[in-house]
Amino acid sequence: MSRSILEPKRVRKISSTFAFIEHRLIRDGFFESLNHHELILYLFLILVGDRYGVSWYAYDKICAILRINLDEYIDARNSLIDKDLIAFNGYTFQVLSLPEKPVFDDLPLLRTKKDMKRHDPATVRKLIVESLGGNPNER
Repeated sequence: MSRSILEPKRVRKISSTFAFIEHRLIRDGFFESLNHHELILYLFLILVGDRYGVSWYAYDKICAILRINLDEYIDARNSLIDKDLIAFNGYTFQVLSLPEKPVFDDLPLLRTKKDMKRHDPATVRKLIVESLGGNPNER
């Protein structure tokens, strides 16, 4: 496969400031170790950080920009800290250099009907079949 520029008149140019994302994020499995909210928060912090990965956005501004609620923000932030991807002192964020290997979450226990509707394959199948007018008990 040859690599060629598809739109020569639209080649990206690095302007005065830019963010970079280590290719290890994909290559070493970090990307797949993050859930949706962790991923958008992490990428946001990369984009807004200075050359040292430091940023000062307030939680309410982050939630508004990312369109996530406070609980989703707190869960994502705390998980990124636990996965050793960011540091946070209550006011300032720092995106850290990637650790040696990614941390994958253990599968959560499914406790509520909402948990089952989101994460239990059998419940999800049942809901899909029923929404299509089928009988989930037929094989």
